[in-house]
Amino acid sequence: LKLIEEFGADGVRVGLLLSSAAGNDLLFDEVLCQQGKNFANKIWNAFRLVMGWKVDAKADQPEAARLGIQWYEARFQDTLVEIEDQYSKYRISDALMATYKLIWDDFCSWLLEIAKPAYGEPVDQVTYEVVIRIFEKNLKLLHPFMPFLTEEVWQYIAERTPESALIVSTWPEKEPFDSTLLQGFEFTQEVISGIRTIRKEKGIPFREAVSLYVIDEEGVDRNWDVLIRKLTNTLEITYSSEAPEGALSFRVKSNEYYIPLAGAVDLEAEILKIEEELNYTRGFLASVQKKLSNQRFVENAPQQVVEMERKKAADAESKIETLEKSLANLK
Repeated sequence: LKLIEEFGADGVRVGLLLSSAAGNDLLFDEVLCQQGKNFANKIWNAFRLVMGWKVDAKADQPEAARLGIQWYEARFQDTLVEIEDQYSKYRISDALMATYKLIWDDFCSWLLEIAKPAYGEPVDQVTYEVVIRIFEKNLKLLHPFMPFLTEEVWQYIAERTPESALIVSTWPEKEPFDSTLLQGFEFTQEVISGIRTIRKEKGIPFREAVSLYVIDEEGVDRNWDVLIRKLTNTLEITYSSEAPEGALSFRVKSNEYYIPLAGAVDLEAEILKIEEELNYTRGFLASVQKKLSNQRFVENAPQQVVEMERKKAADAESKIETLEKSLANLK
């Protein structure tokens, strides 16, 4: 009762389930109840965000919102299959974790970011109605774990009779979905993360648009570019066979991505920083290689330790290659 008073009944339910994975002893920690409370706040704030959007019935649906919704519908169906499989095996904690990740990561962190209109602008009617419908489907998945919060939000979304309460609503039905949407979005996520990392490391504010150059070895579906533009404020995406000068790069699989930094950062300071990191990494690699060249160490050390050192060497070599490319581009 004290925990419920502090974290809410739904937060405690989530905390207990997170601490009791199937087949393991229950290792309870109040921090998990706090995590449950934070999750409840996340859902409530997402609801307030969506209900706060102004709707323009005449506006066309942006391509980014249409594509993002298509992806999430596929992601929802993929997760629904996983959740029902966990339920069938009585792995209730695993079913909760799958639901948690779907709603926190995919819905709140990605779909709402894709669907929300620009600051001060209205959202189109189609996107708004679909996001509300998706929100309701999410509440159905979450209701067994957080019955109080989900029922409350369900009743706020629309006026409902007792017969249409969430607790007696129908469970979402499994439908066929296009798995290529999941693969395409996963690749796009990595590209977006790479651009955001460079922005963060170089202190480039989001309001300042950047350009992106791509050496496309993977043959990516360029329809996903609309999401990259919206979520990273990328002005233009250019597919090229050569790297531009004065740019930093990152790799996603075999694709190389370049962001020109001229005017955005102090190039001389950036070159100096990369040279220092390159010298450090070369020194680190030399020390690991010296250890691996010692026959006594390789023969007598535990195999796991030797493999770890080899991995360190491979990671260092990969990092050196990336730093050298970045340095060459900036010069």
